[in-house]
Amino acid sequence: MSVIADNLQAVRNRISAAERAAGRAPGSVGLLAVSKTKPLADILAARAAGQFTFGENYVQEGVEKVLSTTVDREIIWHFIGPLQSNKSRLVAEHFDWVHSIDRLKIAERLSAQRPVTRAPLDVCVQVNVSGEASKSGCAPAEAAALCRAVAGLPGLCLRGLMAIPEPAADAAAQRRPFRQLRELFDQLRAEGLALDTLSMGMSHDLEAAIAEGATLVRIGTAIFGERNTP
Repeated sequence: MSVIADNLQAVRNRISAAERAAGRAPGSVGLLAVSKTKPLADILAARAAGQFTFGENYVQEGVEKVLSTTVDREIIWHFIGPLQSNKSRLVAEHFDWVHSIDRLKIAERLSAQRPVTRAPLDVCVQVNVSGEASKSGCAPAEAAALCRAVAGLPGLCLRGLMAIPEPAADAAAQRRPFRQLRELFDQLRAEGLALDTLSMGMSHDLEAAIAEGATLVRIGTAIFGERNTP
């Protein structure tokens, strides 16, 4: 087995253990392999080890990888980085998911630019749960209104919420922002939005995220090693 295959299995084991510890059903948490800055060979190694969902942060790099793997119909590509208006068309045309909707303008552009020959683009609204000035995402108080607006756009399918909390050293501190996002998720579902995805948790805090209800964890370093300089 390759190092990447070994790493993938180790991550899957961590996810399974975290599901059990939280009383979650086996297989209730999906794994998104974050392949930003990594070469296509690494993605193919992960694919050979049974991974089929991949996340990219940079538009041009991501589109090149999408185009290089079009023969593999099972691969699902998620765009998870900040998105500028002038690059929204490329994302709308080539990706299957977008996790980083943080304002209505971007959502409207993605909806209008999604090819009619493709299914609506699955999207998550990104919430800045830690209030960091350096992080993308809408404020928690603005999330409900943004979600309702996004849910009404024809080219999109609102699936849930995403967050990248400020790093924390201990499990209790890690869990607090994840709990905040999950409570918002539960509130929106109670109000009638058909959400099914909580995209939260990375290599260093996936256990805390799963304990608070994550349905999808975004793992890069633990699978592919430290990121390369883009």
